[in-house]
Amino acid sequence: MVDRRQNILEAAAKSFTLFGYKATTMDQVAKIANVGKGTIYTFFENKEELFKEIVSDLVQQIKHVAVEAIRQERPFHENLHAALYGVLDFRKSHKLAIKISQEGREMNTPAVKEASNMLETAVMSFIRQELEKAIEKGEIKKCNTEITSYVMLKMYVSLVFDWEMEHKPLSKEEIADIFENTLITGLRK
Repeated sequence: MVDRRQNILEAAAKSFTLFGYKATTMDQVAKIANVGKGTIYTFFENKEELFKEIVSDLVQQIKHVAVEAIRQERPFHENLHAALYGVLDFRKSHKLAIKISQEGREMNTPAVKEASNMLETAVMSFIRQELEKAIEKGEIKKCNTEITSYVMLKMYVSLVFDWEMEHKPLSKEEIADIFENTLITGLRK
């Protein structure tokens, strides 16, 4: 049996990926899902609610990528690098994440801006938890984990995305080395 709700979510994700949030209409979603527009409204109140559900699923996927990168036998900085690189690599290859990022920058659409914030908050929360674990284990000194997670994420995003706009892309090893020498050394006890 076809799960109509899931079918609608998949159609909406496809539409948001192809056309962006602003240009996606419920008519388009209905057409892609091959259902009547009224059927969508039996599951979702409006386009915003539908988009939030899709972004929530994307957040869960990103968290899964980060958690899967962690290995207990590795030191904190190696785990953090693996997790962040995995998340950013996922965002680079996931078409909806790319579209959200583009539309957020170009159009500053409120719903898309909120989606970008949800994604960023999820990653920063993960980093904060890993920092707190490392502090507990004595791997790094006590720090303001909220600010440190923000700086770490922004630095990673800059090295992976922004740097490439005007320079040759950095390898994973180069990013790890910069990250280690710039941030991790300062956090060590």
